[in-house]
Amino acid sequence: MEKDIILKAENISKQYRLGQVGTGTLAHDLNRWWHQVRGKENPYLKIGDVNDRSTKGTSDYVWALQDIDFEVERGEVLGIIGKNGAGKSTLLKILSKVTAPTTGSIKSRGRIASLLEVGTGFNGEMTGRENIFLNGAILGMTKKEITSKLDEIIEFSGCERYIDTPVKRYSSGMTVRLAFAVAAFLEPEILVIDEVLAVGDAEFQKKAIGKMQDISRGEGRTVLFVSHNMVAVKSLCTRGIVLEHGTVVIDSTIDNAIDYYLASDDILEGQNLIENGHFDLSNHINKKVKNIGIVSVEIFCKGQKTNTIVTGAKVEFVFKYKLIDKFNEPVLGVVIKDTDEVEIIGLNNRNTGDLILNDLLEGEIRLSFPVFRIIKSKKYKVDLYFGDKENNIDTIYDAFYFNVLTSLDGRKPIQEKLNYYYDSEIKFS
Repeated sequence: MEKDIILKAENISKQYRLGQVGTGTLAHDLNRWWHQVRGKENPYLKIGDVNDRSTKGTSDYVWALQDIDFEVERGEVLGIIGKNGAGKSTLLKILSKVTAPTTGSIKSRGRIASLLEVGTGFNGEMTGRENIFLNGAILGMTKKEITSKLDEIIEFSGCERYIDTPVKRYSSGMTVRLAFAVAAFLEPEILVIDEVLAVGDAEFQKKAIGKMQDISRGEGRTVLFVSHNMVAVKSLCTRGIVLEHGTVVIDSTIDNAIDYYLASDDILEGQNLIENGHFDLSNHINKKVKNIGIVSVEIFCKGQKTNTIVTGAKVEFVFKYKLIDKFNEPVLGVVIKDTDEVEIIGLNNRNTGDLILNDLLEGEIRLSFPVFRIIKSKKYKVDLYFGDKENNIDTIYDAFYFNVLTSLDGRKPIQEKLNYYYDSEIKFS
């Protein structure tokens, strides 16, 4: 089946000159012109540092973006994530045609509506109602089309009392509410949103995410979403790209993109993450004992393999083992700790009262959390102990890691429990 591509970025790069506004000196401008009239490439495209804000470069030029290529299908919700200064906002400004790329091109089919910064596209002297008509006209809609959506826009924004007041008197949250309502209800084919929802309150963020889901799934329109709120990104997006220093480092499913973004290089040096949520531990087997231990771990959250866990969800850790000889009364111990080495959870099947059956020399042990209760969004590491009544078969420190995202689904917060020994729901099997 042929893809229905609605937006395509080809070889997008953006270069800026540091320290001053403009393209540089008169000599640089004349040099560019002289190369242009002779049909030659801009000489300043060959120089410039990568976009790393944490280091002092050697050039007056910097590449905010470099060689960006991707396609977006109709109805897809693409999450664009990365650290501050990675190039996310620059990319969205190019996609929205606010600024032009230094090299490359953008091809789109349909109208693009953008929420790039608080108040973007609004005239502060005009009222909220007048700005709705102004934005609609910019999107190419007729007055009749805008009028038919007017009541829905005002109601969704929650700014009805102030709709005939100049926008310059609005708070930043009110401005974002109205701007989002305008962009969502005036039916652009492509909706581009850059972090502005963070200005709104929790009720509006939930409402806006629900509307974006309706737009993409129900109406078949395309959304490009930039946010540092990984829970929102995970719940909304179907695919993600991660930017680092102005380049795309991963273009994959949203789970893979979030896992890559949240993982740091120093969390488990040398550990082998074969695929999303699968850790190979075969290199850590204790060679000094006669038996064999845990060879791999897989993490499941809500039935999906991942290494990003959402608070309040059903979670399973699946430990695969190999043995040479059967041993007496197997014991699997798990210690979950944060990156400061503070122990959060410590449990084993003796504490939970579960019997691990080991009739097979090769099998798996499941550790099930019907409701995962850690409520702090951060990175966690796991130490493993696998043995029996008589022998210490295998001990692996910092065996694998996972990320926790605090769920924003409206339920009451789940209190963090340090004594998991006494939680009867947790089970080894």
